[in-house]
Amino acid sequence: MIACKITNLKNFMSHLLIGDSFDSFWLSEATITTGNTFTIDGVLHQEFFSPEAREVLERCHRTHSLWKEMKPFCYSIIRGKQTPLQFQFVFRLSYEKTRQALADSGVSVEPDQVQGLFLNIQYNAGQILCTTGTAVSSFTLDKSLERLWDRMVIQFFHKRGIDYEDGC
Repeated sequence: MIACKITNLKNFMSHLLIGDSFDSFWLSEATITTGNTFTIDGVLHQEFFSPEAREVLERCHRTHSLWKEMKPFCYSIIRGKQTPLQFQFVFRLSYEKTRQALADSGVSVEPDQVQGLFLNIQYNAGQILCTTGTAVSSFTLDKSLERLWDRMVIQFFHKRGIDYEDGC
């Protein structure tokens, strides 16, 4: 796990809410506190969708909303004259991207064992902190999956010009 303090908030917020940098992530959950607290559970309710749409979701192993689908709602809550008191977004790498990362890296974990590769984004008191996390279905002392995910997040930030404090 790594923790990165974002040093250029305006740039980061542009990537998060206006650009498409985070669009392919699944939204695990979101909490935004302004005058009220708004909470979004990103889990898709399969029974809501048509049989055709459910088939597509199942084929992609998709269980959560994409950030690009939920971003307009979150943006509408965040934008305004006053800065939110706080917010937290928990993103999750898609099943397909997780599978591909494992295949490319040679990490000896089966994709079905990975319950999630998470990127937590927290804004509080004028600061944004990003932390990584992993969840697997069985206990292991092997940290290769965690190290792989940490490297992927740092590369993601570098590629997009997202500045963070060196403590990562």
